[in-house]
Amino acid sequence: MNHQNHLLCRYTGVLSLLLILTCIHCSTGAEVPIEAVQEFSGFIEPGEVYSYTVPGLLRGDILYVSAMGTSGNLDPFVAVSGTSLDIGRVQSGYQAAVDREIAAGRDPLLAIPETAGRFFDAWDDDSGPGYSSALSYEVPRSGDFQVILFDTPVRETSGAYRLLIGINAPGVPDGTAVPTGDRIAELNRSYPGNGGYVQEVAGNLSPGKSGVFLLNPVFEGDILYIFLEAGPGSIPSRIVLEDYGNKPVAIGVPAPGSRVIPLKYTFPEPGEGYRLIIEQSPGASMPLPYRLLAGINDPGVVSGDAESRGKKVFSDPITVYIGTQLDQITDVNQKEEHYGIVATIWMTWKDPAVAFSPDTCNCSFKVYRSISEFTGAEGSRFPEYTLFNQQERRWTQNELVVVESDGTVTYYERFWVILQAPDFDFRRYPFDAQDFYIRVDSLYPETYVVYAPWEEKTSIGSQLGEEEWVIVSSDTTVSSVEVLDTSSRFSFHFEAERHLMYYLFRIFVPIIIIITLTYIPFLLADYGKRADIAAANLLLLVLFSFTITSDLPRLGYVTFLDIIIVMTFIVSGFTVAYNLYLKWLATEKGIQLAERIDHIMVWFYPAAYVIAIIGLVFYL
Repeated sequence: MNHQNHLLCRYTGVLSLLLILTCIHCSTGAEVPIEAVQEFSGFIEPGEVYSYTVPGLLRGDILYVSAMGTSGNLDPFVAVSGTSLDIGRVQSGYQAAVDREIAAGRDPLLAIPETAGRFFDAWDDDSGPGYSSALSYEVPRSGDFQVILFDTPVRETSGAYRLLIGINAPGVPDGTAVPTGDRIAELNRSYPGNGGYVQEVAGNLSPGKSGVFLLNPVFEGDILYIFLEAGPGSIPSRIVLEDYGNKPVAIGVPAPGSRVIPLKYTFPEPGEGYRLIIEQSPGASMPLPYRLLAGINDPGVVSGDAESRGKKVFSDPITVYIGTQLDQITDVNQKEEHYGIVATIWMTWKDPAVAFSPDTCNCSFKVYRSISEFTGAEGSRFPEYTLFNQQERRWTQNELVVVESDGTVTYYERFWVILQAPDFDFRRYPFDAQDFYIRVDSLYPETYVVYAPWEEKTSIGSQLGEEEWVIVSSDTTVSSVEVLDTSSRFSFHFEAERHLMYYLFRIFVPIIIIITLTYIPFLLADYGKRADIAAANLLLLVLFSFTITSDLPRLGYVTFLDIIIVMTFIVSGFTVAYNLYLKWLATEKGIQLAERIDHIMVWFYPAAYVIAIIGLVFYL
């Protein structure tokens, strides 16, 4: 009986122990399920590092991680380490170590794995589909760990990402795992790259204009802090935060008597395309200076004392570099004040929205043969432009758009067009130098697109096909123009002078001959014959003037050639009148008086011309 009781006690103890162990297992399983998966998303710029803390892992747990780029050309690199690894050391030390190995002549494909092995407990680059990363790590000891995410050290990439972190979930590496709703990790915002950053902007608001600022991509839970301080003058009516659909999500207004407008907003989900608008007060007539502090996850901004640090809150406008190659000048119509050209326009810019991962198409670049084909395929904004001084339809011969994986876009177009030339000034004609312009205006405000000259793609051909003009100089400028908003204007300017040989032989030599023929009759003694010859020269000059002035427009001012023609008319007319006067004087007063006057005029006539020519030279 005692033996049976003893066995019963032993069995009861075993069952109790098993029950206790089962309860312990159930309680731990309630905290971390057998399979737990959490999904994160965000945006990585080159050089940025993000850390996600995974707390409370148990020895023997398997941590699964996968990361893939969902936009841009992002090539993600993931790693696992203990929380003691400083992310600042990863940002600086790891890349520096890789660079040192490469500088020492090591193969980068060998140097990167060895260096990563010294920094991380586990890491991966490209083990997933395409350029995505995937790893599994068996936890050697219970404790807290961190998943580290940045772009590959092999090349500079950026873009949005999808990150899956799973515990004991083998479907994570191949992307088949589904988020279970468990919170097993969180973004560590205590590090500079993951935490707050502040940007300060100072500027002036023109009357009737609003200030528009585009925000860089944000994470779920990021908090935007705004501090706007108005300078002397009127106070902005409000500041408005709009989402990607231009829907207001937060509005800040000044308190009564205050020149400060605050705003705070927590982003409910990751997003791009948010913009902040400063609205000018109605009826404002003077420019308004302002100081704007914007911060992400930095409440110190609301006091106005925070200093700029970290990355930018607002995105910069896309800089479009423009170059023009002048290939031919087909016509210069001075009467209509326009000219025709065959030219090539080059544009290049970098837009993360069109960047792509080469593994999505097995290509490093894409080619489109029209703007419409580009926008249809990419669904992105093309920096539309117009030739401001274009007069007629532009005939496009070739058009190409090349998109590289990092978002660099190059646009090429060769075309023929007639351009207006309102800057023509004929006052010194035919010794004039004329200004020709190709003006390219952006159709987007400078908030989105700004122009810059592309000097390497700006040139003038050696055989322009225009024999009347020779180009002596050229330059490019970028300015701002007001249409509906402030937009960029690129101007390619070249200065051309005339080939003077044509004008010397076709205009000035005949004029000199006419003047000489007007003087030769002074050698005749018959004043009547002299008057007849002078009158014939005057008629010849009238016909000649019609020939040389037919190419010029009807101007509101006189040209240098006009002065020459008018002076020649005056002298020729004076010569006719003078010879008729001498004939009358010789008949009525006597030949001696006429000869004395004529003797003086024989010398005065050429001397007056020489003086006039010297005066015209100084005029030029």
